[in-house]
Parts: sequence; structure tokens; C-alpha cells
Amino acid sequence: MKEIVILGAGYAGLRALHVLQKSSADIHITLVDRNDYHYEATSLHEVAAGTQPDEKICYKIKDVINSNKTVFVQDTVEKIDADKKEVYLENQKLNYDYLIVGLGFQSESFGIPGVKENALEMVDVKTADQVHKHIVEQMKKYKETKDEEYLRIVVCGAGFTGIELVGAFVEGSKKFADIAGVKPEDIQIYCVEAVDKILPMFSDKLGQYCLKYLKKWDVKLLTGKPIKKVEPGAVIYQNSKDNENDLVALKAKTIVWTTGVSGSKVIGDSGFEERRGRVMVKPNLTDPNHDDVYLLGDVSAVMDPSSNRPYPTTAQIALTMGSYAAKDILNQLKGQPSDPFSFKSLGSVASIGNTHAFGVVGKTEVTAYPASFIKKAIMDRSLFETGGVKEVLAKGRFDFYH
Repeated sequence: MKEIVILGAGYAGLRALHVLQKSSADIHITLVDRNDYHYEATSLHEVAAGTQPDEKICYKIKDVINSNKTVFVQDTVEKIDADKKEVYLENQKLNYDYLIVGLGFQSESFGIPGVKENALEMVDVKTADQVHKHIVEQMKKYKETKDEEYLRIVVCGAGFTGIELVGAFVEGSKKFADIAGVKPEDIQIYCVEAVDKILPMFSDKLGQYCLKYLKKWDVKLLTGKPIKKVEPGAVIYQNSKDNENDLVALKAKTIVWTTGVSGSKVIGDSGFEERRGRVMVKPNLTDPNHDDVYLLGDVSAVMDPSSNRPYPTTAQIALTMGSYAAKDILNQLKGQPSDPFSFKSLGSVASIGNTHAFGVVGKTEVTAYPASFIKKAIMDRSLFETGGVKEVLAKGRFDFYH
């Protein structure tokens, strides 16, 4: 019997588990995660804004475990010794014949001073929930002090995550205002971005669609403003590209950092050849130096032949990687050769609140209600691919008609 260890119960890990558990191969699986639940990482912005409760985007890992084939270990991964085929957890050591690594991402500060100390991150359910609780506390403090800095929320970064978070904050502003005893329009939402264009993965037309709503909602979007440091209660950004000394302090009691992510630090700590926690894998998603180690999702870099750049690390590609890795292991067990991994994106849709979205499906651009409908359908599909029908019925998004 071959031992397969899966590190991480995210999109890639649970999709691989789903495929492996359905097989008739003589295997035993050990799944490791620091939490006893899976969460939909694409919905963290809704938890941070309080527009969805954290339990809505989570389900218990035990709900998808087949105890005849799989053991779940709740523990923290510290290091992988790929030469010895061992995984060191905080509380025990595991051996494996095949290893699937889907350890997810961590926030990337890019060396900017004060980020870790003075900004809130949003990398998992706990940190997203902390963002929401922090905002609620600031609204209460405004009621006591009448200091407008408590009403000011700054999102650092206008990428996919940052824009979705801004949209969720706009949607949550009524509740924030009720707590503070002010009008929703008194909640000040800023977004600071180093480059001039937001969401470069989308066309100018879709970018303008997003900008139209941000302007309508009075979101203060500051593009072309590189952040130089984060101080307690202030984001310091460069106001002029041509003058490094032209610095502005944007004061706010809530600062959320969404400028970028890197793969798990475990990858670097384990001696893999990596860059920002991601390994440039072989065509079958294995480590260049270890044929029995599959690196998936945020810890993996796979080249897109059409752009000659690594694919963006999305839930969609993580799910595809999980299916591929599981099938490739099963093929290896049968002595069959590997077919190279390939990926064709079905599209990408960004939400700005529950009822507004925009993106690309296939080659077709979608906006407004159709895009919002598709976004929720995509979320339900990923839920089905990791948790099955039971989790879709329990946690799925069926508010298609708002």
C-alpha cells in the first residue's frame, strides 16, 4: 500500500483528495491542515467587510473524509525533507511515497517598512474576521471621539483582491455607519495603488466599468502612488513619480494590506528552489529534483505558453492542478507515463459587492447582473469540486436574483 500525504486542505489539496478517494488503487492518504475546516479563499473579502459570516464560507474537513482511505491530521507543517521523504509537523513526523503540497499563500510586504506591524492582512478566515472586528471597534470609537480618522478605511493595493475588498466595504458601509451613528456616505473608503492602471488583467472597457462604480460610490482611488511605509495610523505614499521626497501621509485607523502574496514560507524553509515561495515545476507539476513531490496552487509556478509568464494563482487553476496531480499519481502507480499539465482558463469575474461584477467568460466580456450571476455560479462550482453536493446545498450561493 502506497502512502500519499497531502499538505493543505485548500482548493488544490481537497480536489486531489476527492479524486484519490474515488479510486480503487491500493493507497492510504494522510491529509494535513492547521485548521479543522476548509474555507473558500475567494470569499475572504466578504468576511472582512461583514457582508458574509465566516461560517458561510467554511465547512468541516471531516465532512469530506472517507475514513476507510484517509486520515486527517490537524497540525502545522514546519518543514519537508524531500530527500528523506519526510514531513515534519509541529507535533509529529510523517513519511510518504508521494507528497502533494498545497500550502497556500501568505501576505507579501515587498520589504516596505511598517507593513507587518501597522497594517491588517487578509490571508485566511481568522485574519479576515479580525479585519471586520477591527472596523466595528473603530466605528464605536468614532461615536465616542468624533475623530474622522476612525471612519476612514484604506485598502493598500488595487489588484483583484483589493478591488473586491473595496466593493465589499462599500456594501458594508451602511452597517458601519449605523454603529458609528453617521450616514453611509460618511464612511471614507480609500484605495492606494502604485501603478496607474487598476486590474491590468482586464480590458480598458472593464476597467472603466469598475471605475464608474467606484466613482459613483465616492471611493477615493489613488493610483500611481507607491507606498513607501506604513506608520501607526497612516499610509505614507509618494505623491509624484518624479519626486521621491513628495510624500503624503494618509491618516486612517483601519489599514488593510492587499498588494500581493507569496507562497508558503515552508517552501523556502525546506530548501526547494523557489522564488517568493513558488517553485518552477516540471510539466507534470513535480519538483525539478523530486519526482514524488507535487507542488500545487500558490506554491507552484507554471508557465503560460501564450504569455510566457506564470499563470496567475487562482482557485480555478488550483482545482485543475489538484485533479491532475491525483490522476498522475494513479497513473504512476499503474506504470503509465505522465501527460504534461495543461490549463485553459474558463474566464475570470471580479465582484464589487453582492450585486455588481465584471469579467471575462471564455472570450466574452460580462458586466452587471449577468456577471454577478456567473460569479456566484463559479463559487458554487468550486465548492462542489472540493466538498460535493452536500456542501453546495449547505453553503452555496443561491441569491442569484438578489
